[in-house]
Amino acid sequence: MKSVTEILEQLKAIAENPRAQKDALIASGKKVVLTAPVYTPEELVHSLGMVPMGAWGGDIELREAKRYFPAFICSIVQSLVELGIKGVYDGVSAVIIPSLCDSLKVVGENWKYAIPNIPFLPMTYPQNRKPEYGKEFTKKGYERMIEELEKISGETFDDEKLAKSIRIYNEHNTLMRELSEVLAEHPEVTAAQRSAVFKSAFFMLKEEHSKVIRELLEALKEQKPGEAKIKIMTTGILADSPSLLNIIDSNGLQIVADDVAAESRQYRTDALEDITALDSLSGKFCAMDHCSVLYDVEKKRIDLIVETAKSHEAKGVLVVLTKFCDPEEFDYPLLKKACDAAGLPIILIEVDRQMENYEQAGTMIETFKDMLGKNS
Repeated sequence: MKSVTEILEQLKAIAENPRAQKDALIASGKKVVLTAPVYTPEELVHSLGMVPMGAWGGDIELREAKRYFPAFICSIVQSLVELGIKGVYDGVSAVIIPSLCDSLKVVGENWKYAIPNIPFLPMTYPQNRKPEYGKEFTKKGYERMIEELEKISGETFDDEKLAKSIRIYNEHNTLMRELSEVLAEHPEVTAAQRSAVFKSAFFMLKEEHSKVIRELLEALKEQKPGEAKIKIMTTGILADSPSLLNIIDSNGLQIVADDVAAESRQYRTDALEDITALDSLSGKFCAMDHCSVLYDVEKKRIDLIVETAKSHEAKGVLVVLTKFCDPEEFDYPLLKKACDAAGLPIILIEVDRQMENYEQAGTMIETFKDMLGKNS
């Protein structure tokens, strides 16, 4: 059996080299479809014999993308287009971009001009997803997506194949939820290693990632937990910056839970059985909740973050705010108020994909650590 270290190194190599993963898949005869954040219907791509691959941009200097976007737009979106222009995504068969925030809504038309060699497939979701008409709207959107994906794959959609893909994704969800809980009991696994485990899932077939996660769970359960660290919870859209993760690790902090869109938020909701597999998948989106980009007048996400932090004995909450991300910015005052009321220290670190100097973030987190230590 592989050791925990060996498995984590395997996943780190994949997380750090998505282009190599993409090229290897295409060389093996697979068709790859990029899935931009968040909640793209990966199961549809998977059921038609193609590989869905996450496209969350990357840490890169923005040059060409500036011709298509104003400066005050999310750097995840800008870096996605920048990488496309630079040819990093060459060879993929299409990109699916959802419509769940204002920034994502404008990417598609710009993508058509900036990267014409990669077809853009829009995925429009309803804001009012809870009523029956919200589910019907979602299903119609999936049916349109199926028509486009059939043309690309050369395959015919089959509801039974979709049902199989849904089972694979549900199983992966279960494993990732379990892993998050098990990692909370292992302080020796660093924030950087934890991030790589979640990030690698975007660049592998889910059934293959599940196999590695099972091995990791087995190895972790055999390994004695390391020395305790100060427990924190993270929240945000993306929290994969190596510099930021190194600061967290160097200050002796342990992420015991997260509400990060690119991490645990992906795995909260399973598709339940319905009349057809397509109905089941449509119902999955409509059942999703507790997310800044999903319409929710009651803002139930705020209470969930506080409850999760407390149930995992986190001493504080670290908000990793992607610069110019309106949905996250709107939620922050409510989250700050709720954490203050619960006696839960909270700190906000603003990041973007071009950020190189994390000296200020380092100072803030060091101060945050001191504050948490006094509250212990």
